[in-house]
Amino acid sequence: MTDEATRRSRLRRMREDDLPVLFEIQRDATAQHQAAFTDATAGDRDAYLRKFRRILADDAIVSRVVEVDGEVVGSVAAFPIEGDTEVTYWIRRDWWGRGVATEALAALLQEVPTRPLQARVAEDNHGSRRVLERNGFVRVGSEESFAPARDATITELILELPA
Repeated sequence: MTDEATRRSRLRRMREDDLPVLFEIQRDATAQHQAAFTDATAGDRDAYLRKFRRILADDAIVSRVVEVDGEVVGSVAAFPIEGDTEVTYWIRRDWWGRGVATEALAALLQEVPTRPLQARVAEDNHGSRRVLERNGFVRVGSEESFAPARDATITELILELPA
């Protein structure tokens, strides 16, 4: 689903001056519950800034800001982990359901040629799963994992974009 707003979206390289805005975006309690797998930086601005400064300095991580009409509405990234490359994204809640995440991930996939790529999503996060599936990811497994944002163990789906 693409509407007029998503046709005006674009990715650009993440900069340090984006970090305060991105921190505020990811503080949304509903979004954290949906994402489920947050870390200790979710509520700690200084820890978040330290973490993302390290990410920005790491050439192995592709970090992009998602903008609509020049306004930062989220981020998307590809990063190495345990011998694989995974993707992640976070879109401001008022942009959910408007195709922004789908389009942002598609743009990242054009930029990152690595295949296969993996992604993980809470089993009940149907919107995020649809974003991944619309971009060619298929379910390859699942595991029970502790979700800090829910303070519970939940089923996490593992999806892959094949070679």
